[in-house]
Amino acid sequence: MSVGRLRQAARESVAGLPSAFWWLWASTLVNRLGAFVATFMTLYLTLDRGYSASFAGLVVALHGLGGVVSSLVAGVMTDRLGRRPTMLAANVSTAFSVALLGFMEHPAAIAAVALLVGMTSNASRPAVSAMMADIVRPEDRVRAFALNYWAINLGFAISSAVAGLVAEYSYLAGFLGEAALTLLCAVLVFAKLPESRPERDAAQEEAAGPEVGLGGVLRDGRFMGVVGLSFLISLIFTQGSVGLPVAMGAAGFSPGDYGLVVAVNGVLIVALQIPVTRFIEHRDPQKLLVISALLAGYGFAMTAFAGPLWAYALTVMVWTLAEIVNSPTQMGLVARLSPVHGRGRYQGMYTMSWAVAALVAPLMAGFVIDRLGPAWLWGATGVLGTVAALGYWLLMRGLPEGGPGVPGARVAPVAGGKAGAGAGSAGAAAGSGGAAAGSGGAGGTVPAGAQPVAAAAEA
Repeated sequence: MSVGRLRQAARESVAGLPSAFWWLWASTLVNRLGAFVATFMTLYLTLDRGYSASFAGLVVALHGLGGVVSSLVAGVMTDRLGRRPTMLAANVSTAFSVALLGFMEHPAAIAAVALLVGMTSNASRPAVSAMMADIVRPEDRVRAFALNYWAINLGFAISSAVAGLVAEYSYLAGFLGEAALTLLCAVLVFAKLPESRPERDAAQEEAAGPEVGLGGVLRDGRFMGVVGLSFLISLIFTQGSVGLPVAMGAAGFSPGDYGLVVAVNGVLIVALQIPVTRFIEHRDPQKLLVISALLAGYGFAMTAFAGPLWAYALTVMVWTLAEIVNSPTQMGLVARLSPVHGRGRYQGMYTMSWAVAALVAPLMAGFVIDRLGPAWLWGATGVLGTVAALGYWLLMRGLPEGGPGVPGARVAPVAGGKAGAGAGSAGAAAGSGGAAAGSGGAGGTVPAGAQPVAAAAEA
C-alpha cells in the first residue's frame, strides 16, 4: 500500500468524530500511561514483598471485589448525577488511594487499600462508555470504541515497558507516578469535557417510559447473556496480568522480562487496531465474536508450551489479535442493546462482568498454579474460550440488525459535534427471555448482590 493510501486510510479512521470525543480519548490515554497497580501488583507482592501466589491472588481479588461494587454504584451515578461528575470523583479518589497503597506495610492494610483502589479505579468506566455512546453517532461507534481502545493500549504499551524498569528499582515510584497521571486525567475532564447526559422533556418521558432501574437491566435476558459471556472472555484476558507474571516469575524471568513480553500486547494493538477495525467494521459481529473467543482461549493455552522469552511473546501475539477483534465488536454490541436513558446502568452492569473476572481470575490463577501447576491454568483458558465461542454463536442468532430502538429519546448536542441519537438500543425489558439468561448466570452471585442497589435505584 502506498504512503498516500495509508494517509487516506488514517484520515478516514479519525474523520467525523466530535471534538468532545477526542478530549475523552486524550483523558483515556493519560490515565493508561499511569497503569501500574493493575499490571504489577502480583509481582510487587510476590517478588518485592515475598508473599505467596495465593496471598497475591487474594489481594488482587479484593481489588476486583471493589470493582464489582463500584461498577453498579457508578452506573447509577452516571445516569442520575451525570457522566462528568462521576468521572471527576472517580479519578480524584483513585489518585489518592493509589498513592496511599504505595505506603502500606501491614498485609491487612495492603488488602484493605487494594479494595479501595479497586472501587475507585473502576468507577469511571461506566461514565466513559456512556459518554462515548452519547456523543458519537451510532454508525461511528465501533470505530470510536476501537480508537479509544487504541489509546488504552498505546498508554499500556508505554507504561508496561517503563514501569517494568521502574519496578526493578522502586515500586513506590510506580504507585506515585500512577497517582500523578490520574490527577492529570481529572484535570482534563474538568477543563475540557462537557456533560453529555441526555435530557428528556415531558413528551419524551411519556414516550420512552420510566427511568430504567438495575432490576430492569437484570431482566433483559439477551443483554445479561452478553454480560455472562463478557465475564468468560474477561476471565481469560485477565490471566495476562495475574497468571502470566506468576508463571514467568516461577520460570525464572524478571519483572523487566515480563514487562517487555506484555508490552507486545500494547504495541500490536497500537499497530493493528485501526487497520483491523477498518477491515471488520461492517462484518458479521456474531462470527467476529466467535472467532475472537477461540483465539483468546487457545492463545493463552499455548503458554503451556512456551519456554524461551520469544515463545511467551508469540502467545501474546495470538491472544492480542483476539483482543483487537473482540473489544470494539463487543462494546458496539453493548451500546446497541442499551437504552438511551439507562446507558449508565447498562454500562455499569457490563463493566461489572470485567470486575467480577478481576475478582475470580486471581483466585483461580493462584489456586491452580500453587496446587496443580501453570499448565492446568492454560488448559482451562482453552476450555473457557470454547464455551464462550459457543455462547456467542447461540446468543446472537436472530438478533435484529441495529437492535430494537427506544422511542422518543433524543440526545442533546454537546460542544464539538452532534451527539448520537439513541438508534440501535434496546428497551430494558426487551430481553429474549430465558434463552440467554443462562449465560448471565456465569457470575451466579451477581444478581443477588445487585438486589439491594436495584431496589434503591428503583425506589
